Amino acid sequence: MTTAVGDVAATDVDTHCPYCALQCGMTLRVGSGALPEVVERAFPVNRGALCGKGRTSAEVLSGAVRLSEPLVRDADGQLRAASWQEALDRVAEGLLRARARHGRDAVAVFGGGGLTNEKAYALGKFARVALRTSQIDYNGRFCMSSAAMAQNRAFGLDRGLPFPLADVARTGCVILVGSNLADTMPPALRWLTELKENGGTLIVVDPRRTRTAEQADLHLQPRPGTDLALALGLLHLVVTEGRLDEEFIASRTSGWEETLPGVMAHWPELVERITGVPVPQLRRAVAMFCDAPESIVLTARGPEQQSKGTDTVGAWINLCLATGRAGRPLSGYGCLTGQGNGQGGREHGQKADQLPGYRKLDDPAARAYVAGVWGVDPQDLPGPGRSAYELLDALGRDIKALLVMGSNPVVSAPRAGHVTERLAALDFLAVCDVVLSETAQLADVVLPVTQWAEETGTTTNLEGRVILRRKAIDPPAGVRSDLEVISGLAARLGWENSFPADPEEVFTELRQASAGGPADYSGITYDRIAASDGVFWPCPAPETEPGSDTATGAGPGTEPAAGAETAEDGTPRLFLQRFATPDGRARFAPVEHRPAAEEPSAEYPYYLTTGRVLAQYQSGAQTRRVRELNDAAPGPFVQLHPRLAEKLGVADGDRLAVTSRRGRAVAPARVSAAIRPDTVFMPFHWPGEGRANTLTNPALDPASRMPEFKVCAVRVERA
Repeated sequence: MTTAVGDVAATDVDTHCPYCALQCGMTLRVGSGALPEVVERAFPVNRGALCGKGRTSAEVLSGAVRLSEPLVRDADGQLRAASWQEALDRVAEGLLRARARHGRDAVAVFGGGGLTNEKAYALGKFARVALRTSQIDYNGRFCMSSAAMAQNRAFGLDRGLPFPLADVARTGCVILVGSNLADTMPPALRWLTELKENGGTLIVVDPRRTRTAEQADLHLQPRPGTDLALALGLLHLVVTEGRLDEEFIASRTSGWEETLPGVMAHWPELVERITGVPVPQLRRAVAMFCDAPESIVLTARGPEQQSKGTDTVGAWINLCLATGRAGRPLSGYGCLTGQGNGQGGREHGQKADQLPGYRKLDDPAARAYVAGVWGVDPQDLPGPGRSAYELLDALGRDIKALLVMGSNPVVSAPRAGHVTERLAALDFLAVCDVVLSETAQLADVVLPVTQWAEETGTTTNLEGRVILRRKAIDPPAGVRSDLEVISGLAARLGWENSFPADPEEVFTELRQASAGGPADYSGITYDRIAASDGVFWPCPAPETEPGSDTATGAGPGTEPAAGAETAEDGTPRLFLQRFATPDGRARFAPVEHRPAAEEPSAEYPYYLTTGRVLAQYQSGAQTRRVRELNDAAPGPFVQLHPRLAEKLGVADGDRLAVTSRRGRAVAPARVSAAIRPDTVFMPFHWPGEGRANTLTNPALDPASRMPEFKVCAVRVERA
């Protein structure tokens, strides 16, 4: 659409924000200015509202803050400008050399939850076909892998929200566990505000009294790492107060008898001792949740980023199942995905154990089907590889060469000092990024790639809504897309015609590869997305559509009998008649509370928990380059309770040293009664001496392989 702006004709391009998993709708107005103007537009998720990050997102397109030509490291150790020919040749040589000397699994790929579906698909295919390595994972493993595992176990299918976000405003009660939406997804807060305006109630579970918790009718403030005990305690009260939905349990679930003993072992007084949440608050929470005609539980990184995150989420799902709050309109469990395309990123092949369409890599039928789409022998596809942290921990040991695309693990990985050392120990490191991130600074080759406004591609938001980001402007002359990088590298590895660089061509192949799988995109096209507000998966292709004869390797529950509400926009609501398990029943998870991997001790007497702030995003690689955002959040800090501050003799702004068994971080004190006296909080967006992830514990959930970002033991002292 062309719009007159003053005397200049401007072109309006409808697209989406490049940051979190809301994927808010916006319009880019491209005129005579150096950068496009961000304009609000109506879209179901955000209804036109944008946070500061979205409003300023065009500033990262500026040539002043970004890479504009490839860089290679010379013999003197310095990065210098290079041609694309030289840079891609160097990357191909580095990968091939490591493979020739040490075997295929000596080469690894580390992706990102911000990559489009097309890029995620192509990167997974590149690793398994062109490199033939099993060593691929992505930073989305650090996002919602525990919730994904718990949902797969309970429902047979993992989609962040099995209902549109707007349903949150129409239910009767929401329990929000470990999420500070006011800072992490501000436009989503409107749905909680509307919930209360409609007469509903909000319960927030968080060790900190955040801006979101201040909106709650009830704030439960447990010790870090005790969310599992809290969920078990609430379900215990459901049982003893006679609030079970026995008809739903009998007709639509399995495993309740095996689950009940663990529930009954967590009586209210015990749960109060474990969590610090008083019994009267537990009883009030149960009454609010069960007395409402419909209720929803939403979890985020708080309960998930734990060494028992899968069981913790499973316990909250159990609460929904036992009360009949699942598989019904306006009731259920959902996960608030964090990264922009964290959902789509794992659905189509970046995750170590998955093939496109959310197929399992160790499923012979799935391997045979996808190999057929790719034109390779199923026997040539590698098996499952290491999870994200385990892959990073193996760098310089089993893994000799690494390609990073869209991630900054120097800042974002747990035990980040150790991960930085492992990156430095590699024989070869290549990084694709839009800026010279802290990880890119260690690379042998840095490849500058296009950004969201300079390319077209799809992402999948937290609702499972597949949306289309449209190209609005041309990239700088020295910049190429990630798809062009993959295509160029594949050609150098002998796969010249197998990796197209056109995003719609890649998406067409993705549709075919996903067809019949749990995350079936075969019926989604760019045109269909453009004609709607996005299309929810699963969305199988009509039988008459080319490439729809794809039942081989299909996952359970993706056919209409899965209980989905189907529409022109795909499948907005799942599980309404049956769950996506072989027998159609949801499965309870028999779980019991266990301590965090690391509890406070005499040497390390306090809990550390980490998270985000409003003005920064993830590792901060992009947002730290926007002046307005830096003015609002210029650096790290340590939030601590006034009682702890008095004990340490510190005041606001004093430098504090926080030390764990893995390292030491230093940042200014921020004294606040909004946090528990036994806990300190640090945001994780910054490198350097204030890097929070220097401290965090890489202890892994045994099922999801999620590191325990949210709780570790520290000591705190004046720096």
